[in-house]
Amino acid sequence: MIIVMKRGASRASVDAVVAKLESLGSDGHVSHGQFRTVIGAIGDRSIIQQVPWEAFEGVERAVPVLDSFKFVSREFQPDDSVIEVRGVAIGRDDQFVVVAGPCAVESRDQLFRTAEAVKRSGARVLRGDAFKPRTSPYSFQGLGEEALQLLDEARSTFDMPFVAEVLDPRDVELVSSYADILRVGTRNMSNFTLLQEVGRQSKPVQLKRGFTATIQEWLNAAEYIFKEGNHQVIMVERGIRTFENSARNTLDITAVPVLKAMSHLPVMVDPSHSGGKRHLVAPLARAAAAVGADGMMVDVHPEPDEALVDGEQALPPDEFAELMQSVEAVAAAVGRSI
Repeated sequence: MIIVMKRGASRASVDAVVAKLESLGSDGHVSHGQFRTVIGAIGDRSIIQQVPWEAFEGVERAVPVLDSFKFVSREFQPDDSVIEVRGVAIGRDDQFVVVAGPCAVESRDQLFRTAEAVKRSGARVLRGDAFKPRTSPYSFQGLGEEALQLLDEARSTFDMPFVAEVLDPRDVELVSSYADILRVGTRNMSNFTLLQEVGRQSKPVQLKRGFTATIQEWLNAAEYIFKEGNHQVIMVERGIRTFENSARNTLDITAVPVLKAMSHLPVMVDPSHSGGKRHLVAPLARAAAAVGADGMMVDVHPEPDEALVDGEQALPPDEFAELMQSVEAVAAAVGRSI
């Protein structure tokens, strides 16, 4: 149930509602919006619904929530969540934030050449993975902590926060000790132990959509993180698996406005892993900006043909610069800036 407080309700009124919920053996999760405070009541619904909440001072209405994802819903928080990372605001309706870099960190030279190029072209956040989930156990799996150390050095050199993927609950503490943003990849969207673990640490989390997941399943995965206390979740649409085989995945561009209607969380798009082919990245990126996404994440590599991971979808620096110019124009047309 969602308990909506009246505009201007006092702190004492909010505390009284939370105290009543706790006396019932339930939890009250408070969300302070721009105009109103909303309290998410979690517990035995049959008991909570018996309380005449509208009779409490400062309560405007009590609304039953039927969706299993409560905290990430628009009902719980009408205002958009904005996540601040080292001066970069993700989720503001006037900003389109670009995350770019190599899919995997291969060497210091490769990372630094890429970071310098994407920073010059306007990217705000650096990407680069230390651990890679690969289909083949014999493929390059990443450099591990060495890559995180290189990313830390690149952050200081180029003044860019960075995001890195975490694959295993046992690695959450390690990755979060370096990265500014943690990412849960498509293969781990339903790894509930991992979701709970990243929910217990304080860094923002990018949550990629599982390649066979519905939007409802994706939002429930976000709920796992949110429920553990980490309210800094960024949804990333990266394409889903369909019968179509002309691209690596099918970008579900409708997911962006659908999520915006259902949830207050920021939404980004990954045009690189969606199309899986270099020539598809730019048009999909422009579509992301046009449809109202809060940003995008793009694979860039100084020598894509030599890349150890996903070289066929990585853009060389000159093509990334051209992409940024075209996306900037589209973003400006819908009232956003890069």
